[in-house]
Amino acid sequence: MNRRTRVALGRSGLQVTCLGLGTAPLGGLYAEVPETEARAVVDQAYEHGLRYFDTAPLYGHGLAERRTGQVLRSKPRQDFVLSTKVGRLLRPGAPSPDGQFKGAPHVVPRFDFSYDATLRSVEESLSRLGLDRIDILLIHDPDQDYDAARTGAYSCLERLRSEGVVRAIGAGMNQVEMLARFAHETDVDCLLVAGRYTLLDQVALTELLPLCEERGIAVIAGGVFNSGILARPAAGAPYDYEPAAAEIVERAQRIERVCNNFNVPAKAAALQFPLAHPAVACVLTGCRSVAELQENIELFELELPPDLWSALKTEGLLRETAPVPSSSGP
Repeated sequence: MNRRTRVALGRSGLQVTCLGLGTAPLGGLYAEVPETEARAVVDQAYEHGLRYFDTAPLYGHGLAERRTGQVLRSKPRQDFVLSTKVGRLLRPGAPSPDGQFKGAPHVVPRFDFSYDATLRSVEESLSRLGLDRIDILLIHDPDQDYDAARTGAYSCLERLRSEGVVRAIGAGMNQVEMLARFAHETDVDCLLVAGRYTLLDQVALTELLPLCEERGIAVIAGGVFNSGILARPAAGAPYDYEPAAAEIVERAQRIERVCNNFNVPAKAAALQFPLAHPAVACVLTGCRSVAELQENIELFELELPPDLWSALKTEGLLRETAPVPSSSGP
């Protein structure tokens, strides 16, 4: 599996590398990341051949967008694909001391999926990024606001695409039911599925992935470690951004034991598994250090024994219908 391989992003005309960089950790998710380290991660991702970068206003309350843009401004613009998100406007306020993002600026994200707010969001993201354009715009987490997002944000994104301001539009969420509604009811190019097509959770296989394959909608797989538990399966590990329940920890540990039987790091299997599905164009890796980035790249390209996937299915840890990587690639 080669991180540099470029694949078509649905019908958009864009091409993304099979491995992309997710920037939530660079916004201080769970722990602060020094400015120099954050910039080094983005720079080294580019130097190692990653050409797709995903960010959002939410990540570090603008911090991830700013840090990502500071590095990418020095790269040839035609050489990379950049996505960011709409649905939250950053406005003055004191961040919660127990919030997910540490070291975030003193602004707070406010949900707003209206047409006008979407235009403002794009303008503000461009300002933070310091770039002249964004390639992909995603509606971010409209869990309680589908109707507003459908009539407001989506209508705005559709217009921006028709005018050539952006090349691709879609939605990014931690659930599959509403993403399936977007696939059914709109003309999206791609969907970012976070944490719902992983070694731990294959719920996207039931409806969403077959639907996307049928309609030519590209899937971007995020959250492949399920917030961290697949990287370090232990009590207290995060799952969906909260401490994992005991049964989730136990299942993650079973996955790890099967991988250990084949001398395979569970992280390698987690990184490689989603890309085997024909609807999945790209896997995002979120890293908070250059060392973590390099490790994930190596694990993404590590050749894994085919019997590993059979064993995971035998143990009931992978659905029987789940496509699995072959020795020659996804």
